[in-house]
Amino acid sequence: MPSLKTLRIRINSVKQTRKITSAMKLVAGSKLRRAQDAAVAARPYVERLERMVSSLAQAMGGRPDGNPLLVGTGSDKVHLIVLATADRGLCGGFNSSIVRATRRRIAAVLKEGKTVKLFTVGRKGREQISRDYGSLIIEHVQGIGRRGPKYDEAAKVAERLTALYAEGAFDTCTIVYNRFKSVISQVVTFQRLIPFAASDADAGGAETKDLPIYEFEPEEQDIVSELLPRNLAVQVFRSLLENAASEQGARMSAMDNATRNAGDMIDKLTLNYNRTRQAQITKELIEIVSGAEAL
Repeated sequence: MPSLKTLRIRINSVKQTRKITSAMKLVAGSKLRRAQDAAVAARPYVERLERMVSSLAQAMGGRPDGNPLLVGTGSDKVHLIVLATADRGLCGGFNSSIVRATRRRIAAVLKEGKTVKLFTVGRKGREQISRDYGSLIIEHVQGIGRRGPKYDEAAKVAERLTALYAEGAFDTCTIVYNRFKSVISQVVTFQRLIPFAASDADAGGAETKDLPIYEFEPEEQDIVSELLPRNLAVQVFRSLLENAASEQGARMSAMDNATRNAGDMIDKLTLNYNRTRQAQITKELIEIVSGAEAL
C-alpha cells in the first residue's frame, strides 16, 4: 500500500495535469471557432470553382491537345499521394486516422502492380508513415498553418506539385485529409488533384443537369492555362482549412476526455488517501490503548 506522502504527490501531479488539459481544451475551442468559420466560408467558392472547371472541361470535349492538368498523361502507373496531417499531437486519432487510410490505399495500389510516391505535409504524418513506407517519401513540408492556413502556403505546395508533374514524376496525384463534420466527427477524404476530377455531384447524377452554362472569352484553351493552376492551389488550400478545423475539434474533444479522466483519477486517489489515513489513525489508537492497558 502506498504511503500518504506518495498519494499526496500523485494527487497534486494529476491536479496539475488537469489544469493543463483544461487550458488546452479552452485554447482549442477558441481556435476551433476561427478554423471552422474559415473552412465553412471557403466551401462555396471551392464548389463553384469546381463547377466552372467541370463546365470548361466539357466545353473542350476531351481534346487530346488539352492542358496536361486536365487530360492527364494517359497513364496511371505512378501515383503520388499527398499526406496532409498536423505538426502537433495531443489531438486524439486525428493524425492516426489519416495515416491508416493512406496505408490501406498504398497497399491497394501496390497490389495492382503500380508505383506509389508520397508527398507529406505535416510532421506527424511523416513520422508515422515513414515506419513502413519511408522509402516512398519524395517531398516533405512542415510548419504550414501554425497561425492558420494561408493561401500563399497552399499555392507553394501546388506549384511544387505542378513542377513534379511537369518533370514526369507521377501520373496521378491525390491528397488525403480530414474533412470537418463536427467537433467529434471528421471524415477521411481522398481528393484527386491531378488530373482534374470533378466532385461526385459534378461527375454525374441528378445535379449534373443543374450545372450552369458558361460562355468563355477568350478561347477555352487560353482560360484553362490560368484556371487549372488556380484550382489546384484552391483545392490544396481547402484541404488545409478542413484539416485545421478537424485538428482543433479532435484536440478539443481529446482534452475534454483527458480532463474528465483526470478528475475521476483524483477522486479515486483521494478516496484511497482518506482510507489509508484512517487506517493509520486507527492503528495508532489501538497501539495507544494497548500500551495503556499494559501499564
